[in-house]
Amino acid sequence: MTDHNRIQILIVDDHVIVRKGLQTLLEDVSDCNVVGKASNGIEALNLCARTQPDVVLMDLIMPEMDGVTTIRKLRELYPATQIIALTSYGDEELVQAALEAGAIGYLLKNVSARELLDAIHAAKSGQPTLSPEAARALINATTRPPAPGHDLTNREHEVLSLMVEGLNNTQIAERLSVSPFTVKNHVSNILSKLGVATRTEAATLALQRNIVHLD
Repeated sequence: MTDHNRIQILIVDDHVIVRKGLQTLLEDVSDCNVVGKASNGIEALNLCARTQPDVVLMDLIMPEMDGVTTIRKLRELYPATQIIALTSYGDEELVQAALEAGAIGYLLKNVSARELLDAIHAAKSGQPTLSPEAARALINATTRPPAPGHDLTNREHEVLSLMVEGLNNTQIAERLSVSPFTVKNHVSNILSKLGVATRTEAATLALQRNIVHLD
């Protein structure tokens, strides 16, 4: 089979043993061709410019330039290249970040050779592949209730910040150049949105959940 008919693959991982192991695996597959290996995102960008791979196997935790940043840049520069995140970590934030950056697949490094090859072929065809762990993480992330304070308006956030500082309604009104009645309405809305009954509870929750940061 000529190289033109083979899937051109770039391996990106900061561990030399992983890079060599993946290369050895893929070299035994008739329709796969490893066009390069990179140890970080910067090397990956340079290699992609020269080799124009069909599929990139991308580690996520790397020095110099992390995998998520590299995925985003590669998708901007080479939209025809598909990227599979291949990592040891399946936490929700990392899964979301990789997929939002443009990865078409997300696999853990304990994946079987058959599953990896299936994912590579799927990626070449534009089909996504998620490991069960990544799928669960994505479902958990999308079904989790929104964080307290997500629906506060900018003005309500300002009022809450001043409440945390210990200001009363009159002092807040003076600081924001509004009427005490307006501040009272804002405070009422804040308590309702945060699901608390008192100003003290609101201030405590704001600090605990990092809704407000004290300088």
